[in-house]
Amino acid sequence: MNKAELVGAIAEKTGLSKANVQKVIDAFVETVKKALRKKDKVQLIGFGTFLVRSRKARKGRNPQTGEEIKIKAKKVPVFVAGAALKKAAK
Repeated sequence: MNKAELVGAIAEKTGLSKANVQKVIDAFVETVKKALRKKDKVQLIGFGTFLVRSRKARKGRNPQTGEEIKIKAKKVPVFVAGAALKKAAK
């Protein structure tokens, strides 16, 4: 399901216009991004948690040359599915 299909499905279930649903989804995404930039986590009970994790620096290999390269440490966004979401996916 892509974003347009998600907007359509939510609009159909709620009776809201697609334009309003689009605004809500865009606001949700921007709010999550802003929270993650501040290193906050966004927890939706029954759905999951959005958070930022740190990855340590490590060594890797260039697949074309086999040369060893250094991969810098960085922070990455992560989504951890909640128990109810995991159960629904089975």
